[in-house]
Amino acid sequence: MKIDFHTHIFPAKIRDNREKYFYNEPEFTLLYDSPKSKFSGAAGIVKTMGEQGVDFSVVFGFPWKNPELYKMNNDYILEAVERYPDRLAGFACFDALHDGAAVEAERCIESGLAGIGELAFYGSGIDSECVERLEPVMEICLKKDLPILIHTNEPVGHKYPGKTPNTLKQIYSMVRSYPENIIVLAHWGGGIFFFNLLKKEVKESLKNVYFDTAASPFLYDTDIYKYAKELAGIDKILFGSDFPLIKPARYFKELKNTGLPQDDIDKICGINAEKLLKLGK
Repeated sequence: MKIDFHTHIFPAKIRDNREKYFYNEPEFTLLYDSPKSKFSGAAGIVKTMGEQGVDFSVVFGFPWKNPELYKMNNDYILEAVERYPDRLAGFACFDALHDGAAVEAERCIESGLAGIGELAFYGSGIDSECVERLEPVMEICLKKDLPILIHTNEPVGHKYPGKTPNTLKQIYSMVRSYPENIIVLAHWGGGIFFFNLLKKEVKESLKNVYFDTAASPFLYDTDIYKYAKELAGIDKILFGSDFPLIKPARYFKELKNTGLPQDDIDKICGINAEKLLKLGK
C-alpha cells in the first residue's frame, strides 16, 4: 500500500476565491498569493491518487489564525474522510498559538480525525513561547496515542515562500520538551537527524520522531534518502508529497534512482505510515 502522509486540501469556497481569505492571514497570503499556487479538494486528490498509484493519503488544511477559518477547513477534512474512508485519513490543523487550539484538537479527534498537523510557526520559528503553547495539544495527542505533524525546514540555504526562521536548536528543544509524543517533522526535520551521529543524547531524544519527505525534490539531492536511512533509520521515514505542490510520481521516480532496495522503498512509501496510523486494526 502506498501512503502519502502529507497533503493539503481546501473547500471550494477557498479554492475559488482565495483573495477573500488573505485578510489578517499573512502566512496564507505568502503561500497562496501567486495564481501559480495550486489548490485541491477531496475529489481532486482522490482522482490524482488513482492516476499516480497512491492508495491512501493523510489530508489536512492550513494553520489559520482565524478560528472560524480553521474550523471551516477542519470540517471539510472531516467531510472528506467521511466521503472517502478507504482513501483518506484526516489531521486537524489550526494556529497552535490560538487560545482555542486544544478545544479544536479535542473536537476534531473526537469526531474521527487521526492526528494533528501540519502545525506551523511561520513568523517566529519554534521559539520558547511556541513550545510552551503546544503543551495542551501535545497532551491530547499523547493521551490518544496519535501523531502530531510539525512544519520544520532547513535553517540554511536559499529562501522560499513558507521557509520559517526555525533553528535546529528550536526543533530539538521542542522534541525534548515532549519526549513521549509521536512527532512527525515535515520536510526531513530540517536535517536534524544528522546529529544522531553524536555519541550522547540526540538519538535517544529522537526515538519517537519521524521525518516526512515533503518538498524533497525542491530541496535535496536524492542522496538524502540514503543518509536518512543510515542516520534516522529506514523505519522513521514517511513519504509525503506536499500535494498539490508536487505530485507523488515525482517522488517515486526519485526513489527508483536512490539505489535503495525495494523493501526499503516499500517501508518509506507505505509500511511505516500504515503502522503509525494503525491502519487495518
